[in-house]
Amino acid sequence: MEYKRKWPNYVRWFSAKPKTTGFLIFLILSFCVGLSIFQRYQVIKINERREMGVILENLHQNIEQCLKNCYTTTLTLALTINDNGTPDNFDSISSKLLVSNNYISAIQLVPNGVIKYIYPLEENKSALNLNIFKTPSVRKEALKSLENKKMYFAGPLVLKQGGIGIVGRLPVYKKNKFWGFSAVVIKFKDLLKVSGINSIDTNKYYFQFSKINPNTQKEEFFLPKKKDINKGEQISTKILDGNWKLYLIAKKQNHHYSVLYLPSILGFILAVLLGSFITVLLYKPRQLQQLVNIQASKLQNSETKFRTIFDQAPLGIALVDDETGNFLEINRKFCELMGYSEQEMKTKNYQSITHPKDSLKTELNVNELKEEKINNYTAKKRYITKSNVTIWVNLIVSSLSRTTNNRKTNIAIVEDITLKKQILEDLKKSEKQFKNLFNNSPIPMWEVDLSLIKNYLTDLNLVGKKAANVEKYFNENPDVVLKCFNLVKIIAVNYKCLQLLHINTVQELNLGQVLDTETINDFMKQLIAVTQNNNQLAYDTKIKNSLGESIDIHFRWNAIREYEKTMERMIISTEDITFRKKNEKVILNSQKKIEALINTIDGIVWECDIKTFRFTFVSKKVEQILGFTSEEWLSDPDFWKDHIYPDDRNWALEYCTKKTNELLNHDFEYRMICKNGTLIWLRDMVNIVFENGKPTSLHGIMIDITKSKNIEDDLNNSFNLVSRQNERLLNFSYIISHNLRSHTSNIASIVTLLQASETQEEKEQMMQLLISVSGLLNETMLHLNEVINIRTNVSLVTLSLNLKEYIENVMKVFSQQIISKEVTIFNQIHDDLIINYNPAYLESILYNMISNAIRYGHPERKIIIFLKWITENDKNYLEISDNGIGIDLVKNSNKVFGMYKTFSNDPTSKGVGLFITKNQIEAMGGSITVESNPNAGTTFKIEIL
Repeated sequence: MEYKRKWPNYVRWFSAKPKTTGFLIFLILSFCVGLSIFQRYQVIKINERREMGVILENLHQNIEQCLKNCYTTTLTLALTINDNGTPDNFDSISSKLLVSNNYISAIQLVPNGVIKYIYPLEENKSALNLNIFKTPSVRKEALKSLENKKMYFAGPLVLKQGGIGIVGRLPVYKKNKFWGFSAVVIKFKDLLKVSGINSIDTNKYYFQFSKINPNTQKEEFFLPKKKDINKGEQISTKILDGNWKLYLIAKKQNHHYSVLYLPSILGFILAVLLGSFITVLLYKPRQLQQLVNIQASKLQNSETKFRTIFDQAPLGIALVDDETGNFLEINRKFCELMGYSEQEMKTKNYQSITHPKDSLKTELNVNELKEEKINNYTAKKRYITKSNVTIWVNLIVSSLSRTTNNRKTNIAIVEDITLKKQILEDLKKSEKQFKNLFNNSPIPMWEVDLSLIKNYLTDLNLVGKKAANVEKYFNENPDVVLKCFNLVKIIAVNYKCLQLLHINTVQELNLGQVLDTETINDFMKQLIAVTQNNNQLAYDTKIKNSLGESIDIHFRWNAIREYEKTMERMIISTEDITFRKKNEKVILNSQKKIEALINTIDGIVWECDIKTFRFTFVSKKVEQILGFTSEEWLSDPDFWKDHIYPDDRNWALEYCTKKTNELLNHDFEYRMICKNGTLIWLRDMVNIVFENGKPTSLHGIMIDITKSKNIEDDLNNSFNLVSRQNERLLNFSYIISHNLRSHTSNIASIVTLLQASETQEEKEQMMQLLISVSGLLNETMLHLNEVINIRTNVSLVTLSLNLKEYIENVMKVFSQQIISKEVTIFNQIHDDLIINYNPAYLESILYNMISNAIRYGHPERKIIIFLKWITENDKNYLEISDNGIGIDLVKNSNKVFGMYKTFSNDPTSKGVGLFITKNQIEAMGGSITVESNPNAGTTFKIEIL
C-alpha cells in the first residue's frame, strides 16, 4: 500500500514484527510500574516517619508542660518560706497544689539538703529527715541542680517511700544564701500517663525512656524492651531539664505495604494487556485491506444516492474543476439563485460570478485548496446574478478525491443569506449606537447574561420564594452561590471598566480576580433579587483589580427591555467610590484615634444622658480598672447605679443629681464594686455638655484613687498609733514622776529626821526606814526598767510555739500551790495548736494570768481555772477564766491595767503584773480585755495574731 511506503524504516520494522513489538511494550510498561511502586513505597516510609515525629513531639510537649507546672509548684512552695526560714501554712498550700497538679504524688521542702517537710506525710514518712547530700544515689543530681541554680529533675530512681519516680528540685536562696530545695515527687507511671503514652498505637509503635546514669555514665532504659521492633526505624528527642531521652520505635509491620500488592498486580496485568493489544493492533492492517475492498463496492452504491441528493437538495450545489474553476455540474437550486440555465452556468467559472471585492479572498482560499494546505473552507461572499443583482451566500467548498483521469474536483455548497445579511446589518447599526453609548460612558459599565443563573435557580425551585427563605438556603449551601457566580456570562465591558480593573482587553478579565469574601456575600443580594424577579438593584461593595487592589464601588444593575424575564442582557454599572470611602475611612480612623487616645488616659472616660444617667460611651480602661468590658457596662442601663458600693450609693446619686440639676460641673469620690468583688475608690470628675445653649449630656472621667486612699488610711492609722503611743508615754512619764517623787520625798524626809535624831536608837530606826524606802525605790526602778524594755523592743523574735505545752510548763511551776490549794485547771487547748509568739512573753503572760487566778481565789470555794481557744470575727483569742473574788469594774474599769493599781487587801499585791502583761501583749500586736463582777470571778481575753 502506498501510505506504508511513506513510513520511516523503524516504523515498518516494528509493524512487520507484531509479537516482538508487543513484548517490548510489555517490558517498558513493567519497568514503569516497578518504578511507580518503588516511589509509592518511599512515600509510605516518609509518611510513617512524619507520623512518628508528630507523636514524639506531642509526648515531648506534654512532658515539658508537666515539668513547667512542677516548676510553678516548687516556686509557689518556695514563696511560703518566711524570713526566718520556716514555711507558712505548708500543709494547706501543699494540699491545694496537689489538687491542681494531680500527677504530683508528694511535695517536699529540703532545708540544707535534709527533707524536713513532706506532704502528704503519711505515705511518704520514710523519706523524712533524709539527707540527700549524704545519699550517694541522689547526691550528684542534687548538686547539679545547686550548681546550675535552677530546677533539675533527678531520676527515674527508686524512691525511699517505695516505687520509682522522678524528683524535681528547685534551689531556694534567702538573702543570697542557699536555704535548701523546694521539691516535687512524681511517680514514674504518673509521668508516663500525663505524657500521653497510653494514646500511642502499641500495634505500630514502641516507646522507650532512657537517661545517662550520673554514677555509671551508662544509658539506662526504664521501660521493657520489645523483640518485634525495627531498630532502623526509630527517632528520639531530649528533655534537658532531666537529661532524659525519649525514643519512638516502629514495630515491624508488613500490613503497610499490602497496599502495594494490588497496584503491582494491576500494573503487571495492564502491561500484559497492552502488549497483547499492540500485537493484535499490528495485525489489523491486513484485515483493513480486506475491508477497503468491501467499501469500494459500497461507494458505488453511494454514488447513486449522491446523485439523487445533488439534484433535489434545497441548497445550491456545484462540482467545480480545481484547475480552471469551471462549473462541471450544477444543480437546479444553484441555477435559480444565479438566474442562469444549467448550460449557461457550465460556460462560466466561479471568478465570473464573484463580486470584485471578494475575488482576492476567494483566490487565496482556492490556492490553499489546490496546494492541499486545506481540505475545505467556508466563506461568506457576494455573487452577481444574471440580472446584475448582488446576493450574499454562505459558501462551503470541499476538495474531492481525484478522478480516474487524475482530475481533481471541488464541491461547492451555496446558501442564500441575503435576507439574513440585511437583518444583521440593521442589527449592527443599532448595536453600534448602543456600544457607542456603552463604551463612552464615564461610569464603568458591564453587559452580562444572567439567564443561566435564573434557569439554575428555577431548577432549584427558589424563584418566587420569600427572600428570607432564599437567604437562609444560600447561607446553608455556599456551594450553590459559588456555582451561580461561575454561571455569570460577561458579554462586554466599556473602557472605563477596563481602566477600573487595570486590564487592557476584555479577554484579560477573569471574574475570579474580583472575587473575595465581601463580593460573595454581596453577590447573594443579586441572587435574591433574581429569585424575586427584581430588574433593578443597587448597593455598595468591593471588588479587586488585576493588581490585587481592593476597590470600593457602587453596584447597580438593570435589565434591558424585552429581557426582563430571561435576564439574558443586564447592564451593570460599577461606579468607583474608593475616594469617597477613603474619606469616610479617614473620618472613622480619626474617631478611632480619638477613642484610642481616650483609652490611654489613666481613667475611665464616659458619656451619659443628662436626664436618665444612661451611659452611651465608656472607654476600654474600664476593663483594666473594674474588670468589666465596655459592652457589659453599656448593655445595662442601671449598671453604674447597681455597682456603686451600697454605703455610698444614695448620697452619690443624690449629689450627682443635685449638681446636674444646678448645671454645675462637679467631682466627688465614692466606691465601686469590681467584677471580682473587690472595692476600689474612684474620683469622678463630671462636666456638663451644652449644645445650642441647652444641656444635652454629661462627660466625665473616673480616676482610680484606691492607692492614695489606702496610703491616706495608712497615714491615719500611723498617726493614731503614734498618738496612742505618745499618750501611753505621757501617762508613763506621769507614773515615773509620781513614783520617783514619792520615794525621793520619803528619803528626803527620813534624812532630815536622821539629821535631827538625838539618840543612837532614833538614828538606827531612821536608818532602817531609809533602807526600807531605798529597797522600795530599787524595786520600783526594776519594774520601770522592765516596762521600758518591753516598749523599746521593736525586733521581737517570734517562733512557732505549741500553746498547750507552754500552759502545762507554767502549771508545773505552780504545782505546789495547785496541790495545797486544791486548784482545778481545765486546759481545753488542742494538742496541735501552734501560735507564732515570743517565747519569753508567752511564758510571762501565762505566769501572771495563772498566778493572779490562784492568788485571788475566793476563800469560800475551791479555785477553778478555764483556758480556752476561741475565734470571733475572724480573730483568735486565748480566754482565761476563774471563779475568784473578781474585780469591781464599775469603780476600777480605767485602773485594771494601770501600774501599781491594786484591788484587794493582799499585802503581796503590787499592781505591776497586769500592767506588764498588757504591754507585752500590745508589743506582740494583740490586745487584752477583761470581764468581771465582784465575788463572781474574772475572764481575760487575749487577742493573738
